[in-house]
Amino acid sequence: MKPELPAPPALALSVQYAVAEPRLPRWRLRRWVAHALAGAQADGLVDFQGAEINLRLVGQAEGRRLNRDFRGRDYATNVLTFEYGVDPAGTARGDIVLCVPVLAREAREQRKPLLAHAAHLTAHGTLHALGYDHVKARDARRMESLETRLLAALRIPDPYAPL
Repeated sequence: MKPELPAPPALALSVQYAVAEPRLPRWRLRRWVAHALAGAQADGLVDFQGAEINLRLVGQAEGRRLNRDFRGRDYATNVLTFEYGVDPAGTARGDIVLCVPVLAREAREQRKPLLAHAAHLTAHGTLHALGYDHVKARDARRMESLETRLLAALRIPDPYAPL
């Protein structure tokens, strides 16, 4: 008898395009978010049954404004995540903001394919939405290790490996 796999976490995903990026269609972003959710559920750090995620692709000005207003840093960053926790029914909620120009610039500078870098930042933001962080070294190692495993399953090289 084949062992039953746990049901994948339910996902309600909203994707907003403040800037167009044809290489990042909704289906692709959904695949990356769902993959990160499944990996996090298997990791077991956070107890959740599903997730409601809003993912917004923004330009430089909006990315800078959000980073300044919510983090006190006056520059556009690659990904911002707003974590709202897990409700009593087991649904994790969060907003993820990807700044497309920063993502593209970093991919060029790091000599990485744009899609590989976008997959990494999407997974990274999804893990943050679930409560993962990298403030303490131990937590950073756990999060980076999970990201590396998630990306390897997608045949994307370790984003933390030296260039």
